[in-house]
Parts: sequence; C-alpha cells; structure tokens
Amino acid sequence: MSAEYIYPMSEAFHLSQAPSVETDLQLLIAVLPERVQKLLKGYDLNQLVEIVMDLGRLPEARFSEGAIEELGNVQVSLEEINHVVKRVGFFTTDNRAGITRTLHRISAIRNRQGEIIGLTCRVGKVVTGTIESIQDLIESGKSVLLLGRPGVGKTTKLREIAKLLSDKAKKRVIIVDTSNEIAGDGDIPHPAVGRARRMQVNAHDRQKEVMIEAVQNHTPEVIVVDEIGTEEEALAARTIAERGVVLIATAHGNSLENLIKNPTLSDLVGGIETVTLGDEEAKRRATQKTILERAKKPTFDIAVEIRDKNTLAIYPDVAEAVDHILRGWTIFPEIRKIDYTTGAVKVLHSDVEPMPLPITQEEYQTELIDQKRRSDQRFQIYIYGVSKVFVDRILERLDLHDVGVTRQVTEADAIIALRSSCRPGSKMMRVAEDYEIPIYFSKTNTMPQIQRAIREALNTNAGSFMEQMAEMPLQDETELALQEARDAIDTVVTEDRSVELAPRRSYIRRLQHELVEKHQLLSFSVGDEPNRRLKVVPSKKPSVSSDQSKDS
Repeated sequence: MSAEYIYPMSEAFHLSQAPSVETDLQLLIAVLPERVQKLLKGYDLNQLVEIVMDLGRLPEARFSEGAIEELGNVQVSLEEINHVVKRVGFFTTDNRAGITRTLHRISAIRNRQGEIIGLTCRVGKVVTGTIESIQDLIESGKSVLLLGRPGVGKTTKLREIAKLLSDKAKKRVIIVDTSNEIAGDGDIPHPAVGRARRMQVNAHDRQKEVMIEAVQNHTPEVIVVDEIGTEEEALAARTIAERGVVLIATAHGNSLENLIKNPTLSDLVGGIETVTLGDEEAKRRATQKTILERAKKPTFDIAVEIRDKNTLAIYPDVAEAVDHILRGWTIFPEIRKIDYTTGAVKVLHSDVEPMPLPITQEEYQTELIDQKRRSDQRFQIYIYGVSKVFVDRILERLDLHDVGVTRQVTEADAIIALRSSCRPGSKMMRVAEDYEIPIYFSKTNTMPQIQRAIREALNTNAGSFMEQMAEMPLQDETELALQEARDAIDTVVTEDRSVELAPRRSYIRRLQHELVEKHQLLSFSVGDEPNRRLKVVPSKKPSVSSDQSKDS
C-alpha cells in the first residue's frame, strides 16, 4: 500500500496522449524466407516481438505477454538462414546486424567454426509519449541515469529523450550508439532521434573512447549513452560530467541499491569506500568502527528506476539516496504511476525499503518468518534514523514480545524517529501526517533516548507501559537495572534533575552506583528494604540523612 498524493491541477503531471507505436514491420518481414512470411499472415503482427530461426528446429514467432507460436511443421534449413543473412548485410563483432534506417535488430548465433546457425529477428518500434512523466527531470539540466531490467523500455526512453532535447530544447545532442539500437542501422540516423547527431561504435570495447571523443571533438551540451557496463565506461562518464556536459544514460542494474553493490559501476553513484571510525564517532553513530561511505560526488544527479511500463521510482538527489542506503536508513523514492486511460500521472511515495535482487531462497524464507512474526505482534513501530540494533535490544530486554518493528510504514502504529532526521516539512513528517501515524522523537541515537521514545509511544498507544513492565519476567534483572540506570543518567544530564530508580537488590544497587560514578554523577540509596532504591542526582554534594546512604 502507498500514500497517494493527488496534486492540484496546476501542479499535476498530465499526458497529452497515450504512447503511440510506429514500426516498419514489412521491411523486416521482407527479409524472411517466403514460407515464413506466409505463415505470419495468420497472426496479429501488431503484437509481434521477434522471430526466431534456429537450424533444425521449427521457426517461432514470439508475441507480447510471452506468447510463443511455432510456425508450420518444417524445420529451419541452413539455406533459409543464409537467405536472411544475405539480405541484412554485415554482422558486427557483437553478432548484430540491422536494416538500414529502421530499428529492427537481427542477432546471430554461431557454431565453433563461426558459421551462423541461428537468428533472432527482433522487431524495432518507435514508441512516443513515454517520457512525458519525467519531462521535468530531463529539462532540468541535470544528468539522469535510467535503471531497470531488460525489456522495460530504457532504450525507447533514451530515443525519445534525444529527440526532445535536440528538437524542442534546441540542445546540441550527441548519441553514442554502440549497437545502433538508439538511432537504427545504417549511416543515417532514424528520424525518431530528431536532430540529435549519432556517433557509431565499431566495437563494444571502444564505447569509452567514443564517449570521450564526442566531448573533445563535437562540443555537445548533452550526451546520450545506452548500457554503461564497464569500469572504464563509468570513468569516461565521470570525465564527461566533470566537463560540464549533461549525461543521459542507462546502466546494467535493476535498482539503485544494485548499482551501489556493483563494484564495477558504483563509481556512477559516487563510489564506495571503507572508512574506519574512531571510538567516539562509532559510539555516536551506533555503528561498527569499519563502515561503508560514499567516496565522492555521484556522476549522475538523478536516478530513475523503471519498475514497469507504468511505474517509475525517482531519486531526485542521488547523493542523499546513496548515503541513506549505506547507513541502513529507509529511503522514500518518489513513485510516479502513469494512467494512460485518463492521461494523468499520480505521484506516490514508496513505503517499502528496496530489497536486494536477486533474493536467495534463505532470504525469502527469512522474510516469510519475519512477516509471520509481525502478524503475531499487536503493536508495530516504524523506525527512521535510529539504530534497529538498539531498538531490538530494548524490546528484548523489556521482554516486549508483542511489540515489533515493521519495514512498511502502512503497518505501523507509531513511528520512532531521530529528531535531527525529521525537521518540520521533511519527507518523513509528511508521510507521518498523510498516514495519520503518531511520531515520537529520540533526541540522539542512543539506547536511553530511544527507550524513552518507545515508552512514550506505548503509554500513548498501547495502554500503560508500567502495566506491561509489571508482567515482565525477571530473568534478566541485572541488565534491565543497568539499562534503567543509563536512562536515568541521561535524564539527569540533559534535564538537570534527580531521578529515582525502581527497587533493587543490594548487589544490583552497587552495580548501579558504580555506573553512575563512571559518568561523574552522584547517587545514593533511599527507602527501606524491600523497597530500597537508587536516587541519581546532578553532580552537587547531597545532604545525606540517616536513611540515605550508599550501599557498601
């Protein structure tokens, strides 16, 4: 479930029309063997995706939505494969060929002797109207990175972006077209890219060189690149960005989190380095001493995850998003849902933390167990900016088995957040307001402050916290007593007032006294057994009466 924001009419995104599709399909069909052409006439070719011809097998027609149809009952011969090869011309080193001034692509499969024994004839389509939902990002003058699985339309969007910037925005646009997928085959670019100029790459391993050559020789304002996939290409992209040229590109990766974990391409989002913190800094951050941090400014300002043809996840500040992911904080990309029936784009906020892909069977089982555990708990909290390790430890020590931590804000009964991460007007505050979920703040990322926020949430939302405490087993009384003392120390220091603790046994009170002394505060025991308890006061000499003394 998501929080949905319907913008006022003046601020809403509207599509002028649904995407339109144009294809020179007859030019592709004309290169096929005559018998295959006749067999295709019985199908709806508007849904045709590709035609497969493998030696010794029946030819196949593959359609959208995954439908596959075998054509006839005669196996493909070597003569039929050669018939197609002669009509499409030269195959490059990546075993691809095309039809001049079209977007159709013919890919070859070779045997060990280098002979072509299989062909995949993919239908190239000119699709327009796919970038209106992100037109504001493209025209912002910032570098944009498109991510998504194969087949979701990354290259289609690049093609339309090139036309938008070259024709409408009047920019000097150069396309680095490694496999001729963007601007089509032949020496003349396809009209779908508008006035953008195209530089072809004769071998895939030269893409990085052509990218640099484009900047050095042709003074572009925008460079469009498809499929950045190597460390050298990532370095070339950084060089382009540092020279002030806007870069619009796609990269291998399903999501921003995948890209961060990819050592080859992580430089696109700033690069990752290992940093060793000092003891005090590690304690302040509530992390291990060795952590991962972003090394430098990202090459791209904006990242767009294409989740499906109707859904986009927008990260308007890549640097901030990467920092949040590395710190283990939940991030909220802007989700744009496209409704082509009404021509409107609804802007949503994602409520699910990205899960690394691919997910293993073990991770899947763990997630199922976590979901079952959450369903058994009566009270759910959502944490933002505070240490989950601390929260889990607090819930365990207080034996609050019916309180759990959820990763989805829609399941939460309360939000526990670090105050410095939730300034008025921040995204987290807006999410809490829209979901109508109460939010409780921890001043610092420390266990006493987090525990105080949890206590407040439980007192307000789940009945008396002290009633739950009274039912708690005492098998971990020492740990609980010391944590209570730490909480009291924090209160005395921040609020400059005395705090009385719960009654404890004498040897536990001595441990509490020692802990207080380490923090340069004063403490003494008050009351009679079995209700004798510790009182922690600011570091001023107290007047100790006959019933107030330190435990020996």
